[in-house]
Amino acid sequence: MLHRQAVEGLILIYEGRYFEAHEALETAWRAEPGPVRELYRGVLQAAVVYLHVTRHNYDGAVKVYHRSQKWLTQWPAVCRGIHVGQLRADLEAVIAEVRRLGRDHLDGFDRSLLKPVIWEEARETE
Repeated sequence: MLHRQAVEGLILIYEGRYFEAHEALETAWRAEPGPVRELYRGVLQAAVVYLHVTRHNYDGAVKVYHRSQKWLTQWPAVCRGIHVGQLRADLEAVIAEVRRLGRDHLDGFDRSLLKPVIWEEARETE
């Protein structure tokens, strides 16, 4: 199961509240003692990429995108219900558009490319 703050972070990404998502996911990352903490770290970096894009910060988006790959590439396509493979593909599409637009034209970024993280919450069974 996901840490409750990780779930909160995923919901906040869905709502487009990227700064708050980063904060929630960072709390989950700090609280998690096991290796899955690095998955949380990768997802929180994705939220920061999205935040930089919305603030038209080209250098920040590119830098954090590269950093996010360090933590996202080590996971299978789906881990703990998070569709990591889809998130990697979504981030690639975002950064490709960022690069296409260039440093001076991020105000023209199509925000529909900022996809929510797909995840399935684990449920306890009887």
